[in-house]
Amino acid sequence: MSIYCFTDLQAQLSPGALTRSHAELEGISNCTQCHTLGEKVSNEKCLACHEEIAVRIDQQRGYHAAPAVRRQECAECHSEHHGRNFEMVRFDEATFDHDLTGYELTGAHQQIDCRSCHRPDFVADDALRGRAETYLGLPKECADCHDDYHQGTLSSSECTQCHTTNAFAPAEKFDHQQTAFPLRGQHEQTDCAACHEETSRNGEPFQVFTGLDFNNCNSCHEDAHNRNLGTNCKQCHTEQSFASRASLRRFDHSHTLFPLKGAHQQTDCGQCHTMDVPAASIFQDHLGVLVNECNRCHEDVHEDRFGSDCAACHNERAFTDVDENQFDHSLTAFHLKGRHQEVDCRECHTESFIEPVPHNECAACHQDYHEGDFTSAGNSRDCAECHSEEGFDVTLYTLEAHNQSQFPLDGAHLATPCFACHMVEDRWVFRELGARCVDCHEDVHQGYISEDYYPDQDCQRCHVTDRWEA
Repeated sequence: MSIYCFTDLQAQLSPGALTRSHAELEGISNCTQCHTLGEKVSNEKCLACHEEIAVRIDQQRGYHAAPAVRRQECAECHSEHHGRNFEMVRFDEATFDHDLTGYELTGAHQQIDCRSCHRPDFVADDALRGRAETYLGLPKECADCHDDYHQGTLSSSECTQCHTTNAFAPAEKFDHQQTAFPLRGQHEQTDCAACHEETSRNGEPFQVFTGLDFNNCNSCHEDAHNRNLGTNCKQCHTEQSFASRASLRRFDHSHTLFPLKGAHQQTDCGQCHTMDVPAASIFQDHLGVLVNECNRCHEDVHEDRFGSDCAACHNERAFTDVDENQFDHSLTAFHLKGRHQEVDCRECHTESFIEPVPHNECAACHQDYHEGDFTSAGNSRDCAECHSEEGFDVTLYTLEAHNQSQFPLDGAHLATPCFACHMVEDRWVFRELGARCVDCHEDVHQGYISEDYYPDQDCQRCHVTDRWEA
């Protein structure tokens, strides 16, 4: 009977069973864990147990620290004694004012389900992460919930400097004018991907925004001039249009192989360069022209009779301003050496001194003594292979050279003077002399020894070139 009385008494004192969360506090001896005698549930007692909420209130963080919430009693939202299955933490997601949490929902965040963000794997606090369906412990930084598309390549971790919550792309707040490369002219119309390559990294989509070389135009653009005009494109071009020629006056010609001096400094570009060509081809018509190659642009009034080094006599001040000096024949394409130095000019220049004189080959001036013996297939070998300008009688043809011919010399032939073989009827002959012994030597065996022993008069079957008796 006493047991039933105690049970009846407990039922009269307790307004109902506690929820599962507080089930361990069931019993009349635990009432003061939450209640103050003679008073309602105490906020202080709630926060003494729920330290994670107390800490956030003290730090003025989160929903419970909002002034409108902090003024309320805990029991106004989290009442008890409604049974084991009662949901103490419940609210209408559709009407919940998220601004009270200190994190205002804007843009796309307003459209997503609460649990898309409030997930255990996003909770930073290990102790809170293990709690079922907790809304606590969620960080505020973008990268805490979202993957870093830039994979750590950007120096700032503050995503909101460029992006809004409306959508990741486009980056509405990004201002290219605040970067080290402000966009001007045609660059303002260029699609981002044209400069910032869309690729993949670590198996994820990736777009390159850092490490780009932009110190000069040809870091991104192909140099239509193939670096022939230097690397400072801004000397001539602007970002408004590549084809614009408005800035040509800024080009520093001294950076080329042809620095402008004298009268050249007053010359208009179009007097040297063909201007009526596409922008990518302009100024490519005189590549590699050096300052002493005057005849590449100017008509050679001497018609190349005095060589191409005009600067030997002329300067850039004026064509008629000639430096007085004795004419040096070595400035022409024909340097005078040996016997040529002793020859009177009129022996070669029979007419005007500026009339061209053929000189590419000796035969152009000298009669071919050999009468075509060294001409093959219409091509004549140059006399200089065997003779020098010191004199025709001295030959440069050596024994080593003879041994490279069809008749190498050995044995007694080495001691034989040239004229013994090559002087025929008081004339030097070097062709069709024959290569067999009987072409030069009398066959003393003819009529005495049968040809069976030396077919075709082949003396070498019995003799060597060292000496006849051998």
